[in-house]
Amino acid sequence: MPRSMTGFARQQIQYPWGSLSCEIRSVNHRYLEPTIRLPDALRASETPLREQLRKSLSRGKIEVGIYLKTEESSDNNLGLNKKLAEQIASLAAEVSQHIAHPAHINPLDILRWPGVLQAADLDPEILAAATTDIFSQTLSLLIANREREGVELQGFILQRLDTIGEHVKVVHKYLPEMQSAYKEKLRAKIEALQTDVDEERFAQEVVYVCQKSDVAEELDRLNAHIQEVTLTLQQKGPVGRRLDFLMQELNREANTLSSKSMSSETSQIAVDLKVLIEQMREQVQNIE
Repeated sequence: MPRSMTGFARQQIQYPWGSLSCEIRSVNHRYLEPTIRLPDALRASETPLREQLRKSLSRGKIEVGIYLKTEESSDNNLGLNKKLAEQIASLAAEVSQHIAHPAHINPLDILRWPGVLQAADLDPEILAAATTDIFSQTLSLLIANREREGVELQGFILQRLDTIGEHVKVVHKYLPEMQSAYKEKLRAKIEALQTDVDEERFAQEVVYVCQKSDVAEELDRLNAHIQEVTLTLQQKGPVGRRLDFLMQELNREANTLSSKSMSSETSQIAVDLKVLIEQMREQVQNIE
């Protein structure tokens, strides 16, 4: 089953000490290119997260953002920036020397000063485990979304393959008639010249042109590529690069069919084939 390279997932988990939220976005890319944004408190988890991404995904431009919010009201979760508090108290005492009747310094006023009261450091192991947990959940959700979109892409491609197969059958069916029509057309042109015809030379010319314009091999290869694309879509794991190669092969046969066309009907079918193949190729660019 193919997986799309585009997707989005978001998860948030609440803990006694705060909350973690994780967002992962992915778009199509030739290789795996992850970008991970973490707060300083979670920076130690970056390498394990990259390794987990590498094992889970093979292609795509991945943007990961994990955000930490601590609960300042949590028990035993507040700490005092003693150095800053001492500096503020010292400055306040110095200023009070220049005031006639200075007011008493209220410790609560110092605590209200930005940066004096701060969240106490959380246990790094607890943070690392929580980061791994939320990342794993979000990554699983992203993969599920990519697989769901991959099913839609698979259906889109299979529909186009069915239409291509029908076009191939039409050309196969009318190929003898097209050759007969060419023979009659060539004879009519010669008769219009009102000249004698060497039947043996005429027959040789018809055989030569029909051989040169024979597209039976191209039609057989188109059928073979259709079968290969269908089988590839049923495989597990990344299949995008192989599908992209098969789209090139399909397009090659369609171009050859167009160049060997003996009728306007064949030319139109060749154009229709190239349109269908291009539609598939655009979607294949999104498959992992």
